[in-house]
Amino acid sequence: MFTGIVTDVGHVLQVDQRGDLRARIATAYDPDGIDIGASIACEGVCLTVVALGRDPQPWFDVDISAETVGATSLSRHPWEPGKRLNLERALKVGDELGGHIVSGHVDGVAEVVAMHDEGDSTRFTFRAPESLAKFIAPKGSVALNGTSLTVNAVDGRDFGVNIIPHTKAVTTWGETRVGDAINLEVDTMARYVARLRDYD
Repeated sequence: MFTGIVTDVGHVLQVDQRGDLRARIATAYDPDGIDIGASIACEGVCLTVVALGRDPQPWFDVDISAETVGATSLSRHPWEPGKRLNLERALKVGDELGGHIVSGHVDGVAEVVAMHDEGDSTRFTFRAPESLAKFIAPKGSVALNGTSLTVNAVDGRDFGVNIIPHTKAVTTWGETRVGDAINLEVDTMARYVARLRDYD
């Protein structure tokens, strides 16, 4: 489990197509504090660490299945060396829960359809897949590329969030452009409420 609070911005060192896709990701995390088999959210995708090292800089390897590629923004924007990624270590018991409960299981891919400044913040408008739009509500939470964000407004499949300067500075949101594909995880509570309503 994660909180959607990004704790490092890493970058892709190399990508190899084996049976699955293997990516090597540079990080500020200390490899000595990461176990093989640990979960790290990379752009909001929960991935398992399969190798670690620190030459020429700290890094970890993850394997990415074809199913994960197909269900995430990787299907539209394959990772290449140099791509920066929002990273978050798995939540530990006793950690501060600053965002909301995030599983790292991406529900679908949203698209950035508009951006404009509102004061010092930037209003991003996203278009959700039709099947996920019902789970997104004003003042509700979503995880976008691994970042916990609050929904400000909803209009059909489109929804808006404001991203403050601090968030842009410590994540990859400052590099985002209209047309980008974004990993979307809807709030777990919204899924359960919708499921219960279907059985009323």
